[in-house]
Amino acid sequence: MELHYHRTGNGPTLLILHGLFGTWENWGFQVKKLSEKFDIIAADLRNHGSSPHDDSISYHLMAEDVIALMDRLGVDKASILGHSMGGKVAMQLALDHPQRVERLIVADIAPVEYPPHHNDVFAGLLSVDLDTISSRSAADQQLAEHIDSTGVRGFLLKNLQRVAEGGFSWKMNLEALHREYRHIAAAPTEGVYSGPVLFIKGGDSDYLLPEHAEAIKSRFPNAGYKVIDGVGHWLHAEKPAAFNRLVERFLDDQA
Repeated sequence: MELHYHRTGNGPTLLILHGLFGTWENWGFQVKKLSEKFDIIAADLRNHGSSPHDDSISYHLMAEDVIALMDRLGVDKASILGHSMGGKVAMQLALDHPQRVERLIVADIAPVEYPPHHNDVFAGLLSVDLDTISSRSAADQQLAEHIDSTGVRGFLLKNLQRVAEGGFSWKMNLEALHREYRHIAAAPTEGVYSGPVLFIKGGDSDYLLPEHAEAIKSRFPNAGYKVIDGVGHWLHAEKPAAFNRLVERFLDDQA
Protein backbone atom coordinates (compact mmCIF):
# COMPACT_ATOMS: atom_id res chain seq x y z
CA MET A 1 0.00 0.00 0.00
CA GLU A 2 1.40 3.39 -1.02
CA LEU A 3 1.00 5.62 2.00
CA HIS A 4 0.48 9.35 1.68
CA TYR A 5 3.30 11.30 3.33
CA HIS A 6 4.86 14.71 3.89
CA ARG A 7 8.64 15.09 3.77
CA THR A 8 10.72 18.09 4.77
CA GLY A 9 14.07 19.00 6.33
CA ASN A 10 17.61 17.67 6.20
CA GLY A 11 19.73 15.46 8.41
CA PRO A 12 19.19 11.99 9.89
CA THR A 13 15.80 10.60 8.92
CA LEU A 14 12.95 10.58 11.46
CA LEU A 15 9.70 8.90 10.45
CA ILE A 16 6.59 10.04 12.40
CA LEU A 17 3.43 7.93 12.81
CA HIS A 18 0.12 9.29 14.13
CA GLY A 19 -2.48 7.64 16.34
CA LEU A 20 -6.01 6.35 15.77
CA PHE A 21 -8.29 8.80 13.87
CA GLY A 22 -5.26 11.04 13.21
CA THR A 23 -3.20 12.17 10.23
CA TRP A 24 0.35 13.38 9.73
CA GLU A 25 -0.99 16.94 10.08
CA ASN A 26 -1.52 16.37 13.83
CA TRP A 27 2.28 16.65 14.06
CA GLY A 28 2.54 20.08 12.43
CA PHE A 29 4.51 21.66 15.30
CA GLN A 30 6.93 18.74 15.54
CA VAL A 31 7.39 18.57 11.76
CA LYS A 32 8.19 22.29 11.54
CA LYS A 33 10.62 22.39 14.46
CA LEU A 34 12.31 19.00 14.09
CA SER A 35 12.86 19.52 10.35
CA GLU A 36 15.46 22.13 11.29
CA LYS A 37 17.75 19.22 12.32
CA PHE A 38 16.21 16.12 10.76
CA ASP A 39 14.85 14.74 7.51
CA ILE A 40 11.20 14.34 8.57
CA ILE A 41 8.84 11.87 6.91
CA ALA A 42 5.34 12.09 8.40
CA ALA A 43 2.95 9.47 7.04
CA ASP A 44 -0.78 8.83 6.99
CA LEU A 45 -1.29 5.19 8.03
CA ARG A 46 -3.66 2.96 6.08
CA ASN A 47 -7.34 3.88 6.48
CA HIS A 48 -6.38 7.36 7.71
CA GLY A 49 -5.91 10.77 6.15
CA SER A 50 -5.10 10.68 2.44
CA SER A 51 -3.75 7.12 2.44
CA PRO A 52 -5.68 4.28 0.77
CA HIS A 53 -8.44 2.36 2.50
CA ASP A 54 -8.37 -1.38 3.02
CA ASP A 55 -10.56 -3.82 4.94
CA SER A 56 -7.55 -5.53 6.55
CA ILE A 57 -5.95 -4.01 9.62
CA SER A 58 -3.11 -5.41 11.71
CA TYR A 59 0.15 -4.12 13.09
CA HIS A 60 2.13 -6.43 10.81
CA LEU A 61 0.34 -4.97 7.78
CA MET A 62 0.74 -1.37 8.94
CA ALA A 63 4.43 -1.95 9.66
CA GLU A 64 4.90 -3.41 6.17
CA ASP A 65 3.19 -0.33 4.71
CA VAL A 66 5.81 1.85 6.40
CA ILE A 67 8.66 -0.38 5.20
CA ALA A 68 7.26 -0.08 1.66
CA LEU A 69 7.25 3.72 2.07
CA MET A 70 10.88 3.67 3.24
CA ASP A 71 11.80 1.52 0.23
CA ARG A 72 9.95 3.84 -2.14
CA LEU A 73 11.82 6.85 -0.73
CA GLY A 74 15.20 5.11 -0.69
CA VAL A 75 15.49 5.18 3.11
CA ASP A 76 17.50 2.21 4.29
CA LYS A 77 17.35 3.05 7.99
CA ALA A 78 15.50 5.64 10.05
CA SER A 79 14.53 6.56 13.57
CA ILE A 80 10.82 5.99 14.16
CA LEU A 81 8.50 8.07 16.36
CA GLY A 82 4.95 6.88 16.96
CA HIS A 83 2.10 7.95 19.23
CA SER A 84 -0.59 5.59 20.54
CA MET A 85 -1.64 3.35 17.62
CA GLY A 86 1.28 4.77 15.66
CA GLY A 87 3.53 3.79 18.57
CA LYS A 88 2.36 0.20 18.24
CA VAL A 89 3.05 0.33 14.49
CA ALA A 90 6.53 1.67 15.27
CA MET A 91 7.15 -1.09 17.83
CA GLN A 92 5.95 -3.78 15.40
CA LEU A 93 8.21 -2.38 12.67
CA ALA A 94 11.20 -2.49 15.01
CA LEU A 95 10.41 -6.06 16.06
CA ASP A 96 9.87 -7.25 12.48
CA HIS A 97 12.69 -5.25 10.83
CA PRO A 98 15.24 -4.28 13.51
CA GLN A 99 17.90 -3.62 10.89
CA ARG A 100 15.77 -0.78 9.45
CA VAL A 101 15.39 1.12 12.73
CA GLU A 102 18.09 3.46 14.04
CA ARG A 103 16.23 4.53 17.20
CA LEU A 104 12.67 4.10 18.42
CA ILE A 105 10.50 6.64 20.26
CA VAL A 106 7.13 5.49 21.60
CA ALA A 107 4.72 8.14 22.89
CA ASP A 108 2.27 7.07 25.61
CA ILE A 109 1.52 3.48 24.65
CA ALA A 110 2.78 0.07 25.81
CA PRO A 111 3.21 -3.20 23.87
CA VAL A 112 0.11 -4.71 25.48
CA GLU A 113 -3.51 -5.38 24.58
CA TYR A 114 -5.82 -2.66 25.89
CA PRO A 115 -9.48 -2.87 26.83
CA PRO A 116 -11.76 -0.82 24.56
CA HIS A 117 -11.01 2.90 24.99
CA HIS A 118 -13.06 4.28 22.11
CA ASN A 119 -16.63 3.01 22.44
CA ASP A 120 -18.06 6.53 22.91
CA VAL A 121 -15.96 7.87 20.06
CA PHE A 122 -17.17 5.22 17.63
CA ALA A 123 -20.76 5.69 18.81
CA GLY A 124 -20.45 9.41 18.17
CA LEU A 125 -18.81 9.09 14.76
CA LEU A 126 -21.28 6.46 13.60
CA SER A 127 -24.19 8.64 14.77
CA VAL A 128 -23.28 11.49 12.42
CA ASP A 129 -25.75 11.40 9.54
CA LEU A 130 -23.55 12.29 6.60
CA ASP A 131 -26.53 12.29 4.22
CA THR A 132 -28.34 15.10 6.02
CA ILE A 133 -25.79 17.36 7.71
CA SER A 134 -25.10 20.63 5.93
CA SER A 135 -22.25 21.96 8.07
CA ARG A 136 -19.48 20.98 10.46
CA SER A 137 -21.42 22.57 13.29
CA ALA A 138 -24.31 20.18 12.60
CA ALA A 139 -21.89 17.25 12.77
CA ASP A 140 -20.46 18.65 15.99
CA GLN A 141 -23.94 18.80 17.53
CA GLN A 142 -24.52 15.15 16.72
CA LEU A 143 -21.11 14.17 18.08
CA ALA A 144 -21.79 16.11 21.29
CA GLU A 145 -24.54 13.64 22.21
CA HIS A 146 -21.78 11.05 22.78
CA ILE A 147 -18.57 13.06 23.35
CA ASP A 148 -18.45 15.89 25.91
CA SER A 149 -14.98 17.21 25.12
CA THR A 150 -14.92 20.02 22.56
CA GLY A 151 -11.22 19.30 21.97
CA VAL A 152 -11.85 15.64 21.13
CA ARG A 153 -14.73 16.58 18.84
CA GLY A 154 -12.57 19.17 17.09
CA PHE A 155 -9.84 16.57 16.55
CA LEU A 156 -12.29 14.02 15.15
CA LEU A 157 -13.97 16.56 12.87
CA LYS A 158 -10.66 17.16 11.10
CA ASN A 159 -11.55 13.89 9.37
CA LEU A 160 -14.74 15.38 7.89
CA GLN A 161 -14.41 16.47 4.27
CA ARG A 162 -16.77 17.92 1.70
CA VAL A 163 -17.34 15.79 -1.39
CA ALA A 164 -17.61 17.09 -4.94
CA GLU A 165 -21.27 16.15 -5.34
CA GLY A 166 -22.17 17.95 -2.12
CA GLY A 167 -22.43 16.75 1.43
CA PHE A 168 -19.69 15.25 3.57
CA SER A 169 -17.65 12.07 3.96
CA TRP A 170 -15.02 10.79 6.37
CA LYS A 171 -11.41 10.75 5.23
CA MET A 172 -10.78 7.73 7.45
CA ASN A 173 -12.22 4.29 6.76
CA LEU A 174 -14.56 4.46 9.74
CA GLU A 175 -16.35 1.19 9.04
CA ALA A 176 -13.13 -0.84 8.85
CA LEU A 177 -11.63 0.83 11.93
CA HIS A 178 -14.76 0.02 13.92
CA ARG A 179 -15.08 -3.55 12.63
CA GLU A 180 -11.38 -4.36 13.11
CA TYR A 181 -10.90 -2.44 16.35
CA ARG A 182 -9.80 -5.60 18.18
CA HIS A 183 -6.66 -5.58 16.03
CA ILE A 184 -5.97 -1.96 16.98
CA ALA A 185 -6.35 -2.79 20.69
CA ALA A 186 -4.02 -5.79 20.30
CA ALA A 187 -0.40 -5.94 21.40
CA PRO A 188 2.50 -6.05 18.96
CA THR A 189 3.77 -9.59 18.54
CA GLU A 190 6.58 -11.11 20.53
CA GLY A 191 10.16 -10.44 19.49
CA VAL A 192 13.15 -8.36 20.53
CA TYR A 193 14.50 -5.03 19.32
CA SER A 194 17.83 -4.39 21.04
CA GLY A 195 18.42 -0.88 19.74
CA PRO A 196 17.89 2.30 21.78
CA VAL A 197 14.27 3.01 22.69
CA LEU A 198 12.63 5.91 24.51
CA PHE A 199 9.13 5.62 25.98
CA ILE A 200 7.55 9.01 26.78
CA LYS A 201 4.57 9.02 29.15
CA GLY A 202 1.98 11.72 29.73
CA GLY A 203 2.03 12.24 33.49
CA ASP A 204 -1.76 12.23 33.79
CA SER A 205 -2.33 9.41 31.29
CA ASP A 206 -3.15 5.82 32.19
CA TYR A 207 -1.86 4.29 28.95
CA LEU A 208 1.66 3.62 30.27
CA LEU A 209 1.68 2.06 33.73
CA PRO A 210 4.21 0.32 36.02
CA GLU A 211 2.63 -3.05 35.30
CA HIS A 212 3.64 -2.68 31.65
CA ALA A 213 7.35 -2.71 32.52
CA GLU A 214 7.82 -6.44 31.98
CA ALA A 215 6.16 -6.38 28.54
CA ILE A 216 8.39 -3.46 27.57
CA LYS A 217 11.67 -4.91 28.83
CA SER A 218 11.04 -8.34 27.30
CA ARG A 219 10.76 -6.80 23.82
CA PHE A 220 12.91 -3.69 24.22
CA PRO A 221 15.75 -4.44 26.65
CA ASN A 222 17.45 -1.07 26.02
CA ALA A 223 14.36 1.02 26.68
CA GLY A 224 14.51 4.28 28.63
CA TYR A 225 11.59 6.16 30.10
CA LYS A 226 10.63 9.83 30.46
CA VAL A 227 7.52 11.53 31.87
CA ILE A 228 6.02 14.89 30.88
CA ASP A 229 4.09 16.13 33.90
CA GLY A 230 0.72 17.82 33.62
CA VAL A 231 -0.36 16.26 30.33
CA GLY A 232 -2.58 13.38 29.29
CA HIS A 233 -2.46 10.98 26.36
CA TRP A 234 -2.01 13.78 23.80
CA LEU A 235 1.30 14.81 25.33
CA HIS A 236 2.88 16.04 22.09
CA ALA A 237 -0.05 18.42 21.50
CA GLU A 238 -0.42 19.59 25.11
CA LYS A 239 3.26 20.41 25.70
CA PRO A 240 4.87 20.33 22.25
CA ALA A 241 8.08 22.16 23.21
CA ALA A 242 8.77 19.82 26.14
CA PHE A 243 8.01 16.82 23.93
CA ASN A 244 10.35 18.05 21.20
CA ARG A 245 13.18 18.57 23.68
CA LEU A 246 12.99 14.93 24.79
CA VAL A 247 12.92 13.75 21.19
CA GLU A 248 15.87 15.91 20.16
CA ARG A 249 18.01 14.90 23.13
CA PHE A 250 17.39 11.24 22.46
CA LEU A 251 18.10 11.51 18.75
CA ASP A 252 21.18 13.70 19.27
CA ASP A 253 22.81 10.76 21.06
CA GLN A 254 22.96 8.78 17.82
CA ALA A 255 26.32 8.34 16.19
